[in-house]
Amino acid sequence: MGVRPQAVIRDLRAAASAEKRAVLVRFFKTGKGEYGEGDRFWGVMVPQIRAVAKAHAAAGEAVEDELLGSPWHEARECALFLMCNRFARAGEAERAKLHARYLAAAAAGRINNWDLVDASAPTLVGRYLFDKPRGLLDELAGKPSLWENRIAIVSTLAFVRRGELDDAFRLAEKLLNHPHDLMHKAVGWVLRECGKKDADRLRAFLRQHAAAMPRTALRYAIERFSPAERARWLAFPASPRSRRGK
Repeated sequence: MGVRPQAVIRDLRAAASAEKRAVLVRFFKTGKGEYGEGDRFWGVMVPQIRAVAKAHAAAGEAVEDELLGSPWHEARECALFLMCNRFARAGEAERAKLHARYLAAAAAGRINNWDLVDASAPTLVGRYLFDKPRGLLDELAGKPSLWENRIAIVSTLAFVRRGELDDAFRLAEKLLNHPHDLMHKAVGWVLRECGKKDADRLRAFLRQHAAAMPRTALRYAIERFSPAERARWLAFPASPRSRRGK
């Protein structure tokens, strides 16, 4: 008999604690009006979720889909780890199915917090697009969903790690003045990673956009610069629009 969803859930719940649950419901902003409103946690930390996914490596599509449909955050995260692990050893046809199912789950609102996006998008979107056209990223960036927007920019980290920066800078510019702070952080993070590969190109981007950038995005982008250089960028005259990201 193959892996059953109940076995994965049993192992996740065995690793849970009420103390960790209390931390997670605050950390992931599950209160009324917050970005994670209504999400439910057992209280399992990421290393334990990864361990459960590794232990159930034989789980397949049916198990992943059931976990993705769960109201419990850790079950959905485990599904994404299972999918990413399977992607790493899959052939092209299976990778295409994983990618398509991931996009469907995102559109259905199942990938609905920043940690779920960040753990999965570089693999299930970014790596899938290595040898393909990348207009999908612009489509995702234009969606009304915050999480699909974050998938667009975070997916570019897969390219950045290979030294391919064009898509990252293009998406960063497109999403630079997104209304949500979580996107300011994501854009700044991706820009910082671009700077590790080509600091001069990051500086050129900042010379063009620093005045209009949300301050959060700017602070993330310049984290690896020297204290003196960071101070110079932060002293750059900010437009009123950029100040909402303070």
